[in-house]
Amino acid sequence: MIAKSLAQEVGVRRACAELAVPRSRVYRMRQAPETPKPRSRPAHALSDEERAQVRDTLNSPRFMDKAPRQVYAALLDESVYLCHWRTMYRVLATHDEVRERRTVQRHPVYPKPELLATAPNQVWSWDITRLLGADKWIHYPLYTVLDIYSRYVVGWLIAEIESAELARQLIAETAAKHGIEPDQLTLHADNGAPMKSKSLTQLLIDLGILKSHSRPYTSDDNPFSEAQFKTMKYHPSYPERFASSEAARQWGRQFFPWYNNEHYHSGLNLLTPASVHYGAAPVIQQQRQAVMTTAYQAHPDRFVRGLPLVKGAPAAVYINPPLKIEDLP
Repeated sequence: MIAKSLAQEVGVRRACAELAVPRSRVYRMRQAPETPKPRSRPAHALSDEERAQVRDTLNSPRFMDKAPRQVYAALLDESVYLCHWRTMYRVLATHDEVRERRTVQRHPVYPKPELLATAPNQVWSWDITRLLGADKWIHYPLYTVLDIYSRYVVGWLIAEIESAELARQLIAETAAKHGIEPDQLTLHADNGAPMKSKSLTQLLIDLGILKSHSRPYTSDDNPFSEAQFKTMKYHPSYPERFASSEAARQWGRQFFPWYNNEHYHSGLNLLTPASVHYGAAPVIQQQRQAVMTTAYQAHPDRFVRGLPLVKGAPAAVYINPPLKIEDLP
């Protein structure tokens, strides 16, 4: 409005110069907008009947799961030409039917396992990894059962094959060794054949053990077993290959006692799995706290944040903790 009044007083050229506005914009704005003319239908366009025929052909049982290009080629081989395949796409787009026409596999939504352990022998996780043999294509399956609260390896087995019967045997012996009572334990695993076998499922039912499985293609649903395998394979004693299954078992007899009794686990605030599993962690925490208190009293200036507090074992360990903070214990 101000620009229009200024143009009336001093002229368009001077007003545009003062306001730094191109004169072409002013002239363009003064022109009345033209009403777009409706586009006339080309003379060579398909008739309504022909477009209906194209649509019916594409949506017929024979071609309903095929792309227009495939339909176009198939009809040409039968000496039939309806229109170009691009025109077929335009016909489908008019009716909002341009989409994936093939039958695509639909993956069901699997529930996310949410498991909680506040003490040992409440949730076990188990998995199988392969130990490489001396020759190519030779490997030895390692079955490992882990308590997720203490990270203690409660059972392990090295064999020549993956077998549901061996898995059943390992779980049965491990449960008996640790005195598992009915309705006490949840056993978590991925979706491998031994994990979902009928023999193992029946064993768990007989022992009163609740089974839990990871979602397909979701390794994060079994993080504790995966982390234990990584610790194992990065240990200095782990060889590139094992000469035989007996050599692998001999190595396991050295590694797993070290892992359970000597390995200071970062997830346990540098406690060993055995100390947490068998209840020695509070005593160790008190002893460490006494050491830190003595060190603080001797040189308080070296601890800028005050007396350090030694942490004990985590109060709760989750597989997929709840999203809401208020749901946590």
